[in-house]
Amino acid sequence: MKISEFLREDLVTDALKASDKASAIDELCALVAARRPDLSATVLAEVLSEREKLGSTGVGEGVAIPHGKLGALTGLVAAFGRTVQGVEFNAIDGRPTHLFFVLFAPENSAGIHLKALARISRLFKSAAFRSAILEAKDAAGIYKLIADEDARY
Repeated sequence: MKISEFLREDLVTDALKASDKASAIDELCALVAARRPDLSATVLAEVLSEREKLGSTGVGEGVAIPHGKLGALTGLVAAFGRTVQGVEFNAIDGRPTHLFFVLFAPENSAGIHLKALARISRLFKSAAFRSAILEAKDAAGIYKLIADEDARY
């Protein structure tokens, strides 16, 4: 499984304006809903917020991978956002989060959902890769970095 199978370039933003966890989730869900009119930003945000109640998806090193399942989906849907200023996301290392990879999966898709999460986690473990994403000029540059790095594995 490749990330490019479920992340589209038009679902990448380099300019999240969020100042807190809830607004980061809302902003990313609005991005998805704007590109996928069949999905409601409100419903998407509720799915992620419910998952966050189980424990923060802020995995540390400036990365969060908010994710959840949605019955209306037939395949994976993802979005990526970057914020230069960082957001308090209750990450396990207590540091601000700058890179957000949002993932939605169909309700009965444990296998594909877990594979996608593992793929994303592996990619963002690299400090050099995270730095390159933070320094990328724009959303297209971020998408290219993700696609190129993903193709290496």
